[in-house]
Amino acid sequence: MKKEEKINAENMENTEEVLNEAVAAENEATEKTEETTEEQPELTAEERLALAEARIAELEKERLYRQAEFDNFRKRIIKEKAELILNGGRKVLEAMLPVIDDLERALTHMSDAEKEGVELIYKKFLKVMEAQGVTQMKTEGADFNTDFHEAVTQFPAPTPELKGKVIDCTEKGYMLNETVLRFAKVVVGI
Repeated sequence: MKKEEKINAENMENTEEVLNEAVAAENEATEKTEETTEEQPELTAEERLALAEARIAELEKERLYRQAEFDNFRKRIIKEKAELILNGGRKVLEAMLPVIDDLERALTHMSDAEKEGVELIYKKFLKVMEAQGVTQMKTEGADFNTDFHEAVTQFPAPTPELKGKVIDCTEKGYMLNETVLRFAKVVVGI
């Protein structure tokens, strides 16, 4: 019981100290306000009008900045949504690219009798991918471009025209709506 009374007494003292500090701070603020109002002479109607017009101009400027900031935010959100809609399935499509590679490898190693059914599936799969915006990069004989190609190795060019161009493609590259989905792995002529 005595412990509780002691804790309550300490809490009361702390509360009184906080209240006294708050009252003192309020009194100081009131005194400062009274001092500043006493120092300022009464403004004329023209001066009050000029101050009001300056404040209105300041608020108008602030409003325009906030409106421009909001417009930029709105435009950025619209752009991000459009990009998300356009490239939203990117991860799924990237995961399907190795399946295309495997189908192409299977087609090169099958006999003609087995090939026909798999070739139909392969073509159908490519059409589905194209419908989603995935297109295959053209690499044979193209100029080497680091924006689209990844050089696996360099090889002496068989002709001078092939220097700096793609000689062979080891893994096809794909685009998704004008952005690189997978870089083409190529051999470059030197």
